[in-house]
Amino acid sequence: MPFFLASLCIFLQGVNAAFDVLLICNVNVYELSQRLLLRKIPLDVSEILRMGLLTRLALMGLGGLLMLYARWRIMGTGPPAFTEVDNPASFAENIFLRMVNYNYYYSLNAWLLLCPWWLCFDWSMGCVPLIKSATDWRMVWLLLLWCILIGLISQALCSQDSQRRRTLTLGLVLLVVPFLPACNIFFRVGFVIAERVLYLSSAGYCLLLAYSKLLCVSVLALLCVCVARCALRSHQWRSEQSLFTSALSVCPFNAKVHYNVGKNLADRGNSTAAIAYYREAVRLHPTYVHAMNNLGNILKERNELIEAEQLLSKAVSIQPDFAAAWMNLGIVQNSLQKFEEAEQSYWNAIRFRKKYPDCYYNLGRLYADLNRHVDALNAWRNATVLKPDHSLAWNNMVILLDNTGNLGQAELIGREALRLLPNDHTIMFSLANVLGKLQKYKESEGFFLHALRINPNAASCHGNLAVLYHRWGKLELAKKHYELSLKLDPEAPGTRDNYNMLRRKLDQKNKS
Repeated sequence: MPFFLASLCIFLQGVNAAFDVLLICNVNVYELSQRLLLRKIPLDVSEILRMGLLTRLALMGLGGLLMLYARWRIMGTGPPAFTEVDNPASFAENIFLRMVNYNYYYSLNAWLLLCPWWLCFDWSMGCVPLIKSATDWRMVWLLLLWCILIGLISQALCSQDSQRRRTLTLGLVLLVVPFLPACNIFFRVGFVIAERVLYLSSAGYCLLLAYSKLLCVSVLALLCVCVARCALRSHQWRSEQSLFTSALSVCPFNAKVHYNVGKNLADRGNSTAAIAYYREAVRLHPTYVHAMNNLGNILKERNELIEAEQLLSKAVSIQPDFAAAWMNLGIVQNSLQKFEEAEQSYWNAIRFRKKYPDCYYNLGRLYADLNRHVDALNAWRNATVLKPDHSLAWNNMVILLDNTGNLGQAELIGREALRLLPNDHTIMFSLANVLGKLQKYKESEGFFLHALRINPNAASCHGNLAVLYHRWGKLELAKKHYELSLKLDPEAPGTRDNYNMLRRKLDQKNKS
């Protein structure tokens, strides 16, 4: 019995210990427990020592302790923090309700072993409603589960057939011990049901069923059903879309399922359908801040700014440290020209997430809109310090310095950016414009041409290169790139006028 109690802590070592005790050493667990508890018959350990059992168990125990230590070093000393939506039963009002719901979860896991048809990628939130009363009809499944387990345990301990005892005991160990870390007894886990924890338990289940020859036909039929179900489930796991959609029929009241379907649709560009699923997720779980944030983002992109602001404001009121929602709220408020509120929202986001380059970038855009150029440059510089490959922040610094006449500083920033991002065509384009204004035509031409090799269909790049050639006096090259720019974008502002001006100049030159 001590070997099985030790297995409560390290289930893989426990399974191996049980296999060693029952099959290799052929120990009678019932007699061993009687000797230890009643002490009527002295315990002879010489045979066990001779077979090396204790040595093997000590090595397995040491290995288990080393694995626990490694995990402790990686994850830290504290347990992970879970919320009510992850595991509702562990947040139930009293210990009775917690234990009842834990046992109901056990019965659901047992049912999944028997009939793995009701499968879902996520069982949190409202997927499994809590049992809140002793009169709930689902209490029957708890009683049935324990009646079966008690019957199997009594057979494993009291059967006169030693082979039957060993088979049943090993089957129960394989069935129960691998499941123990997920049973909420030793610590709170972050899920309701996790089908992956049943992989090893299924070995014990198969061993128990296979022992009775009368069940061979049933097992064969069950095997065929499981193979078919496995093939179907594997097909569902081939893509996020099919996986998330399959969960709708299993857990239609799980807000997280609707959230994931909506997120997948949004990622594929179907924002209209995504909105419907996000709204349903918020309806099912009114404090689901991530669904509110994503819905607010889509509404922001559709220019439905008032509702987006309401959703994001509600999200940060529910979870004040939700940095992403604060940043998105700031973007919406900036679009609504609520500049002071937007600035405060950005700083709230940075307060809750110190290293937030995207928020510094958006804060810089706000300052640029308010003509607070020094503040804008500082914000964008912070973004590039936190994320050196933040292309947009680098590019905006170059453009702002260019627009304010600080061409020398703009050149320095542009060259610094290209040392970090040597193939960024947008920064090349901005730096080429600066160099052109500094009359460094040859260098400017090189950056324009390099940018066009990376992105040959950039109408603005062809247009500005044409302006460079126009100033440089290379009129035929200017004409060529004006025409390419107009071909790619006939409505490009200013390009048509510059092209017409060049043609008049060429006509005058030809006449003379």
